[in-house]
Amino acid sequence: MNDLFYALALIMIIEGLLYAAFPEQMKGAIRQILQAPNSEVRIFALIIAAIGLLVLYMLKGFGSA
Repeated sequence: MNDLFYALALIMIIEGLLYAAFPEQMKGAIRQILQAPNSEVRIFALIIAAIGLLVLYMLKGFGSA
């Protein structure tokens, strides 16, 4: 369960740093997402989730070897 909280904290840190370093670009990205069709947003989100799952699987697999 601690791993989940570590992951959530890391997401918050990275996202916060991105907004602090690139506020205009992040606002532009949000505008693009809001204008995109739901189907495109859903597909993109699923692709990102799949990539994240693959990376996690690889890290956990390599870490236990």
